[in-house]
Amino acid sequence: MSNREIIYEDNHLIAVSKRAGDIVQGDKTGDVPLCDMVKTFLREKYSKPGEAWLGVVHRLDRPVSGVVLFAKTSKALPRLNKMFAEHKGVRKTYLAIVARRPPETEGTLTHWLTRNEQKNMARAYDREVPGSKKAVLHYRLVAASERYFLLEVELQTGRHHQIRCQLAKIGCPIRGDLKYGAPRSNPDGSISLHAWRLELEHPVSHLPITIEAPLPEEPLWREIAKGLGAE
Repeated sequence: MSNREIIYEDNHLIAVSKRAGDIVQGDKTGDVPLCDMVKTFLREKYSKPGEAWLGVVHRLDRPVSGVVLFAKTSKALPRLNKMFAEHKGVRKTYLAIVARRPPETEGTLTHWLTRNEQKNMARAYDREVPGSKKAVLHYRLVAASERYFLLEVELQTGRHHQIRCQLAKIGCPIRGDLKYGAPRSNPDGSISLHAWRLELEHPVSHLPITIEAPLPEEPLWREIAKGLGAE
């Protein structure tokens, strides 16, 4: 997997710590997607004669790092798809670095988002507008450095670019996210958004599992997250 860490695996599931810049599924760029890398890993690990079977459960934006979960069996995939679609039995916690302190140290953001397919962007409104979908997240200010603030974000819904768009709406664009108002890019092209923790009911055993992705290697992440328990 070359610097991509397998952070969880059992008979039905496999989770990978995605690096910023990786794509989860193939797109028009032609770059090798993470799902193909995982298939190769499984084929080699288990000496499979043909291509390993793998189901994509969810995605992360290309510049975002963190936990990506895949299904290894056709039994697990539809159950996971249903859980993620309905947001039942799944809890997603992200970490975001922003340059402005949010108006409150903790709060719930509710907006209605529309999506511009051509620009690949979302736009947040304070009220429902035609074609919009309700988006809800809870954030908490958990740490700070001299210039930046670290937010823990828990998604209540799963909309396109939801965290990026909603934080920008309250004047706190994510560090490096030029698309949503950050003043400058990050050197590696990432944005400072990390899918840190995924908690879910196992789709087959029904036991609770927690999967955490290590923080990006950039020194700022380590500095700002001291004492958070994120390693």
